[in-house]
Amino acid sequence: MPVTPYSIDPDDPRAPPQEVWERMTPEERARIVASLPSEFPVSEASPPEGDPHFEAKARTREVLGSFFSRIGRKVYLACELPIYYPGEPMFAPDVIAVVDVETHSRMRWVVSAEGKGIDLALEVHVAGERRKDLEKNVERYARMGIREYFLFDRGRLRLLGWRLDEARRSYRPVLPQHGFYTSEVLGLELQLEGEKLRFYHGRAPLPEADEMIVTLERMVEGVEQRRAELEQQLAEEARLRTEEARLRAEETQRREEAERRLAEALSELERLRGGRS
Repeated sequence: MPVTPYSIDPDDPRAPPQEVWERMTPEERARIVASLPSEFPVSEASPPEGDPHFEAKARTREVLGSFFSRIGRKVYLACELPIYYPGEPMFAPDVIAVVDVETHSRMRWVVSAEGKGIDLALEVHVAGERRKDLEKNVERYARMGIREYFLFDRGRLRLLGWRLDEARRSYRPVLPQHGFYTSEVLGLELQLEGEKLRFYHGRAPLPEADEMIVTLERMVEGVEQRRAELEQQLAEEARLRTEEARLRAEETQRREEAERRLAEALSELERLRGGRS
């Protein structure tokens, strides 16, 4: 039976329901994925929240990306990437994480095309009405099966977390232990440090870019200092070897001069003795 062409509403873009997706040909699926907007529709757009909002989400992606790259773990991270679940309105969390997938660049995440939904959503709230982050997202993300959801309330400097109870398809709060919130998805802990959201591995903080720069600069300074000390040591050893060679040459020269004079003296003595006989 032919599939009725699926059309996308630009004011409310949605991926096809899964049953429709499964009846599509690969070419039709590719067309739909390419047609889904990678920018925010009016229904999903939010007013800008300034530097604190941008810096918090950008720092999160940068720190996590650097860490997972160093340990060789495939975790796809994105900020405000349009997410399309089958038949659901598009949404775009401040930060998402999807584990064990290829980390190439994407314009959108289409669950049916990728073969899995996102594993973690993080929202950063700075100002304005909190109901969307505290209530609507808690219900929505749980219903979609997102394993973990964290909210960094930058305005009130608090951190909240929820983990999916898959049997009930609802969230349970993540309770902090000594101020640390554990993310099973990331294998890390989260904690507020002043006005920052920090990530920890084994209770050791993951370094941020400026901290890594300072550490690397100190490492470079240390290496350069050790290299200068080694060069000085080698130069001193070379000087000593040169001095030892000079002294040996002088000693050889003195010995040869003494032997020459002795030979001359013996020759003169022999001559004088011969002249008296």
